[in-house]
Parts: sequence; C-alpha cells; structure tokens
Amino acid sequence: MAVIALDLGGTKLASAILSSGGEILFTETVLLDGREGQAVGQLIVSQVNQALEKAIEIKTEVTALGICVPGIAHANTGRVWAPNIPGWDDYPLMEELKSNIQDKKVRVRIDSDRACYILAETWKGKTKGCLDAIFLGVGTGIGAGIMINGEILRGAHDIAGAIGWMALDRPYDEKYIPCGCFEYHASGEGLVRVAKELMAGTELNSPLFHDSNGAVTARDLFEAYDSGDPLAVKVMDNAIQFWGMAVANLVSLFNPEKIIFGGGVFGPALKFLDRIYDEAKKWAQPVSIKQVVLEGTALGAEAGLYGAGYLALKD
Repeated sequence: MAVIALDLGGTKLASAILSSGGEILFTETVLLDGREGQAVGQLIVSQVNQALEKAIEIKTEVTALGICVPGIAHANTGRVWAPNIPGWDDYPLMEELKSNIQDKKVRVRIDSDRACYILAETWKGKTKGCLDAIFLGVGTGIGAGIMINGEILRGAHDIAGAIGWMALDRPYDEKYIPCGCFEYHASGEGLVRVAKELMAGTELNSPLFHDSNGAVTARDLFEAYDSGDPLAVKVMDNAIQFWGMAVANLVSLFNPEKIIFGGGVFGPALKFLDRIYDEAKKWAQPVSIKQVVLEGTALGAEAGLYGAGYLALKD
C-alpha cells in the first residue's frame, strides 16, 4: 500500500509516492511558473494523475493522497485560502481533485502546511513520542503547527497557528495589515523589509548597505552577518528578539515539550537557537521555559511531503 503526497508552495509543487512505512518511492518537483487560480489546480491534478500512472508502473497500489497547502484548508468544505497564490482566496481544491483525478477510489485529504509540518515531525522527525509540541515554520511567511495532547490544534475555523499575526510590538501600524506584526519583522521577507527600512533611515558603515543599492535578500543578510556587517547584525539582532518573544508566548500558552524550527530561514538561522532561547527566558513562564527543548528540523525540504503523506495514511 502507498499514498501520494503533494507539498504546494508559493512558487513550486512537490509530489511523491510514499510507502506505508514512509519510504519515498518516487518524487518530482515542478515550478508554478506564474500560474494563478485554476491553472494551479489543474497542475495539481496533472501531477496526481502522473503519480497514479507511476504507481501502476512500479506495481504499487495507491489508496489515498494528501496535500499540504500554504494557508488555510477548510475541513468542512475542502476549499483553500492561500495568500501567495493569486485567485486562491476560496479555491475549491477538493472538488477539483475529486472531479478530475483518474482513480475515483483514492481518498483525498487536504491540510495546512503548518499542520502537515508537525505531523511530519511526529511521524519521522524530532517530536516522535511527544504529545505536546510545536513546529515553528519561518520562511516567506510564518506559521506554527501546534500539537496538544497528541492532536493538531485547528481552532473553530481551521485557522489556529497563524502566528504571523502575533502582536509583538507597539504601537499598532497599518503596515502590519497584509501579514501581521511578527511576520512583518521576522519572516524571510521581513528580514529584507527591516534591512530596507534601516538603509533608508541611517548611514551605517556597512559594505552591504553601500553595495546592494536596495537589492538585499535574506541570503545576503545571513552571509553579511557572518562577516560582521553592521546592517546585517542589526537586522538579525532584531529578528532574534522577535523569535524569542514568540517562543516565550508559545511556551507560556501551551507548555510544549519541544519547539521545532524549520522553513527556509531555519536553515541558516539555526545558529541563533541559543540566543533565541536566552531571549525567550526573559519573557516566558519561568517553569515552562526550563522544560522545553528548541531544535531544528531534520526533515528539511521534505517535511511537507512527509506531513502530507502521513495525513493520507492515518485515516
């Protein structure tokens, strides 16, 4: 028995066939190439059908498919809100799949990327055996997969874990409307935003400041930090404060055993985990913060696929 797993991002779609034990039997990644709306849905259907044909070729029976989406997956309707994909404000993904995949007997499950990430860690990663754990994903955006008493916390309308909107600064600023305060300052795109604000407002003795002409990327900032560039140091110091405050709030609210850091930023920001913990200790419930372990994911870019695969297998 096997399942198909799909991990949809803002720029690409990864697909895989996984055995019931979690062995990846086949994998493929395609770029969205600017697709919007239904064109993205059609690409997903195409990749599912190709995976079904591949399963026949390798003599494996597929019983279900799971899809990890970057946003909100509404369990009662099968519709999806994905802010990084134009035209996906309320996209009927479940209907699209059930109408167009070749094998109508295959069960379909859809969930948010943050939920899939913590499922992946519990199945194949660093939260095996944990009943209370959090996956803190920091990439283009920020989200948290939260497991309480062995169950994914979803909220009344499937939006729990959208911690990019966590209020970690004051006063309120309308610039936080599109993505929230935390994400504005400390996501991958947030690091770049903060750098550009600093470049516009100060004269730092910074090679990156003087050489970039405003075209700074998160990768540039991490590389410049390692060479002691004052602009990059200031950006990272700011982000560490925000990551630490977020950890403190999560620890104080949920008393998790572990918080696992992943996404494109963690990655290179894993070297800051000790400093993030030190910052969190200033703000967090003092007993709970001493009980939690902060770690980086060991699943890397395959976390979404493992989570989607587990989602399909567990029914």
